[in-house]
Amino acid sequence: MKRYDCMTRLAARLTDELVILSLGASVDEWYNAAPHMRAASLFQQQLGCVTPQALGLAAGLPHRRIVSLDTDGGMMFNLGILATLGNERPKNLFVVVWDNECYQSIGGPPTHTASGRVDIAAIARGCGITQAHTARTIEEFEAHCVAGLAAEEPYVVVAKVAGAVQPDIRRKHSDGREDKYIFVRHVEATEGVVIMGPSEHN
Repeated sequence: MKRYDCMTRLAARLTDELVILSLGASVDEWYNAAPHMRAASLFQQQLGCVTPQALGLAAGLPHRRIVSLDTDGGMMFNLGILATLGNERPKNLFVVVWDNECYQSIGGPPTHTASGRVDIAAIARGCGITQAHTARTIEEFEAHCVAGLAAEEPYVVVAKVAGAVQPDIRRKHSDGREDKYIFVRHVEATEGVVIMGPSEHN
């Protein structure tokens, strides 16, 4: 199945959630698949940092659903986060791992999942995350989106997607610094709080 098709199915179910996602082609795909979620999405987080940052948001905003759009390469950089999720058990965190079995943005060298022996969902279950699944069809993926967005415990779905990037999509034109401010201002507006106030001058 194609990652972009999965994104459009997920995006259609999102309203006021907050989304954290990784580097690479998935950034531009999400930018196009979920235009109504652009301000609510924090783009371009480093490998190994996506789900940890999502967990931080989930802890800080326990009344709000947080969605982590991680990658197989990113998750393999920081498998310890799965043990943390298994112990902390946030009730509002839905984790999607786009598993295309390669580091796509640097030319496509294989990740560990390409061997057929490394199973991220099985690792997650071994860490105590009972709702950890693998989706291989768009129908399976959408069913897990429905369940994951309603779950009262951490929910992980590893989406086995093809390596090809969606062709002819609009490139996201903002940089990481701009993305940060857009996201923070969105959280401020929707939560009625001040996170980054005006600088003070003596």
